[in-house]
Amino acid sequence: MGVQAGTPRLVLASSSATRRTLLERAGLAFEAFPAAVDEAALKEAAQSEGIPPADAALILAEAKAERVGRRMPEALVIGCDQLLVCRMDDGFERWFDKPADMEAARAQLLALRGRTHRLVTATVARRGGVRIWQDVSTPRLTMREFSEAFLDAYLAAEGEVLLGSVGGYRLEALGVHLFSRVEGEHSAILGLPMLPLLGFLRGHGVVQG
Repeated sequence: MGVQAGTPRLVLASSSATRRTLLERAGLAFEAFPAAVDEAALKEAAQSEGIPPADAALILAEAKAERVGRRMPEALVIGCDQLLVCRMDDGFERWFDKPADMEAARAQLLALRGRTHRLVTATVARRGGVRIWQDVSTPRLTMREFSEAFLDAYLAAEGEVLLGSVGGYRLEALGVHLFSRVEGEHSAILGLPMLPLLGFLRGHGVVQG
């Protein structure tokens, strides 16, 4: 079924295979380009300035869409970002990044074990040099009190593919075994909230209403 208009050109400002798959499964024709932005520096600046996670994720998503959109101002460019935020025993919220290696992934999952964390998932659309739409979805996920033996088996089975995820897990794969409760749209957990995005695309005539 062809549901998409011929114009504008739809571009995803991301190298994420998962986000590409979500768009493909929705039958959308698009191009994908990685956005060369210093995510670590932007996150560090946001935290040092006390910017809330939702605003920080929007800043990052906008930076990615803006960078890619410079080369193709006529296109509708979608930028995305996701932050993992968890309140720790000291009462402060900690922001987690993609683990650098398997040892870091193990430590991160142990820190999240038995806790509820939020995946602050921001999406921005830009065209003609301006932002025309934004969305922030915040799924909540509760990790069960899994054993360290299970964790080691899980890490061995999944391998370094986990290092591409901000949570150190893939809910769409073996990562589902880590959780006791999940609240929120599944695609938002994967990094691109499809229901709000499709609503926006319908409203702007990119796909049929």
